[in-house]
Amino acid sequence: MTIDTHHHMLPDFFWRETDNAHAPVGGLAPLRWSTEATLSFMDDAGIDVAVVSLSTPGVHTGDSAKASALARRCNEFAAELVHARPDRFAGFACIPLPDVDASLEELSYAIDVLGLDGVVLFTNSNGVYLGDAALEAVFEELERRQAVVFVHPNPSPDAVAHSLGLPDNLLDFPTDTNRAVAQMHYTNRFARTPNVKYIFSHAGGSIPYLAARFAIIDEMGFIAGAEQRGAAADMFRRVYWDTALAASDPVLRMLSDVAGINQVLYGTDFPYLRRDLAVSSKQRILQSTELNDSERRAILGGNASRLLPRRFRPSRNVASEESKNAT
Repeated sequence: MTIDTHHHMLPDFFWRETDNAHAPVGGLAPLRWSTEATLSFMDDAGIDVAVVSLSTPGVHTGDSAKASALARRCNEFAAELVHARPDRFAGFACIPLPDVDASLEELSYAIDVLGLDGVVLFTNSNGVYLGDAALEAVFEELERRQAVVFVHPNPSPDAVAHSLGLPDNLLDFPTDTNRAVAQMHYTNRFARTPNVKYIFSHAGGSIPYLAARFAIIDEMGFIAGAEQRGAAADMFRRVYWDTALAASDPVLRMLSDVAGINQVLYGTDFPYLRRDLAVSSKQRILQSTELNDSERRAILGGNASRLLPRRFRPSRNVASEESKNAT
């Protein structure tokens, strides 16, 4: 089974609420989205199941009441999609961060009532990053639920970051992922939520490339809380990293070394990645010279099956490998 864990839904009402024609998301306008177009793409790409989620900017663009209403509408839309085609779709819920109370309410509804499979969070919401103490109650609830949390980049709130005349999806999105991961590690957010299963988009920005720098910072020991959080090297092997816009041999080699193949998930970023490039993304995994057959199966679906057991049964191969490891 091939499972795409980085796959966006883009219903018309969400697009109308969040689109900025003068500054399209990431610097480009995506393909027009529909359920039919998505299924056609999945068939062409050889994808069995897509785990749908919203993309940037999320639902909160400054008005908390509108954000809560939009989150509810998006989550009910996702649930309808999943319930209509459970053989093809799973879904991550959105919540209206940085509004903590509304986010807790929506999280409960989306998971307990609608039956969605996890939650998508953004590296920052209106400038509030995921390691911020203001969000502690939300992460306590995610830890209690042992939730799957898909972290997607948002543009930096710093206007200077956008002054180079370059699209956000070239540099700023990866860099904002770096900010979020580093802050979550060094504020001990990861340490306080050991049972949350985090997925970071686009192979974690450039975090794997910075592994040696993290190791140096850890060795120097000048950031408080080291005893609780442990080494970044251990954190890299607990969280998950997807291959969206990152399915190249050099990146796969680095992910294998830094995180381990069992922590790597397949993702396309459809419909934001051009359709032909998204269709060919599975072939890049299948043709990689860095992977053996078992590793290809793990990335394309085996790892996601283990991560979302309520939705997917682990494959026979993965179960067998886990049994062997246990003995």
